Amino acid sequence: MKLILTTILCGVFYLSMGQNTLSNNENENMKRLFLTSSFSSVAKLFEDFAGEPVNGKKIVFIPTASLVEKVRFYVDDDRKAFEKLGLIIEELEVSTATTEEVAQALERNDYIFISGGNTFYLMQELKKKGADKLLIEQINNGKLYIGTSAGSVIASPNIEFVSDMDEPKKAPELTEYSGLHLVDFYLLPHYLNFPFKESSQKVVNEYSPKIDLRPISNNQVITVLGNEIKTLVLDDAKKLG
Repeated sequence: MKLILTTILCGVFYLSMGQNTLSNNENENMKRLFLTSSFSSVAKLFEDFAGEPVNGKKIVFIPTASLVEKVRFYVDDDRKAFEKLGLIIEELEVSTATTEEVAQALERNDYIFISGGNTFYLMQELKKKGADKLLIEQINNGKLYIGTSAGSVIASPNIEFVSDMDEPKKAPELTEYSGLHLVDFYLLPHYLNFPFKESSQKVVNEYSPKIDLRPISNNQVITVLGNEIKTLVLDDAKKLG
């Protein structure tokens, strides 16, 4: 009788261990996205979403989208916000890096960040280096991705909807407008924020009836954790849905 009970208990123990291992593997492969209009504006919400102390974590910082823009202060603001959180930054310029260098940088860092700038130029350079596929692979395997502005828009299935806010002509080699398709909705950054108040409203008016458009302001963030999608506001970290 004791032998039977011991066997049963051992079986339950190993079954429990197997379930825990499976659960851990599922967590490792869970898609984790922190999509913002301005990371520096909502940085206080990041560590809670990450679910771990971020001080000392390594992040690959990709400013490529800003290269064709005259105004670039937002890149420095986001960099300072990460430094304030204690992250170790490795800057990666996709347009001048080799595909191998991109792959290695994405692999060796804990988090991935892509800055704002011109969405079309960003996608052009990512696709030229095959970095779009490398990003998708890393993110689908569970690496935490942070986007701001253009870096958030590219998570959408397609980026054409931001043409009124951006300049497609800055990406003359981009022949089609597919995004990374990390999510099924379309994130619209800087909604009603200066200097995009009119252009962002124009996008909403034109595209809301056609696609699942999710406009966010500079003090909001859309988080994706597996199948759970939330919109948070910095003011009170209120979940909108």
